Amino acid sequence: MKLFHSPTSPFVRKVVVLLHELGKADDVELVGVQSTVLASDTALAASNPLAKLPSLVRDSGCTLYDSRVITTFLDDLYGGTMYPTGPARWEALTLEATGDGIMDAAVSMTYEVRLRPENMQYADWIEAQWDKVARALSVLNARWISHLSGPVDIGQISVACALSYIDFRHDRRNWRAGNDALAKWHAEFESRASMTATKPPAG
Repeated sequence: MKLFHSPTSPFVRKVVVLLHELGKADDVELVGVQSTVLASDTALAASNPLAKLPSLVRDSGCTLYDSRVITTFLDDLYGGTMYPTGPARWEALTLEATGDGIMDAAVSMTYEVRLRPENMQYADWIEAQWDKVARALSVLNARWISHLSGPVDIGQISVACALSYIDFRHDRRNWRAGNDALAKWHAEFESRASMTATKPPAG
């Protein structure tokens, strides 16, 4: 299998972290591409009409896209336990959606600054995206620490990748202020081998 890949994408990182946690990182070839909302990679667009990362090309030739589809497929393929059963499943899925939502907002902020000329950047819109992130962080800190501190699942992976992306692109926001429990959890999770192996390059 081949995974269209960018080391700076938090959604791609989520998939690769899952592969490391499953012990299957060597089973998937990473195919590096440079694709943005303004310029789609040709090979990526040929296999995924949305030209979005991540995209997983299966050995059958079928392409799966959207990180949640890919992680669910890989966990099922390799008999993983990243999507638990019973009530814990809905907590894991809600956490995954929260982490992915933080990524969405934070990536949108990045695009606004990095892809638009300075005179066209919409400061109020950027702050509105950050408000979404800040609300989610507050809820994670107040409500979700017990689940985050439990057995590793897809919710933890998604949230960890989201927080690390904020550090990577928006470190001046100081998300840890007022979120002590979440910051402590993230520091511990970020030291896992799967996270250190997938840390994006500086810049």
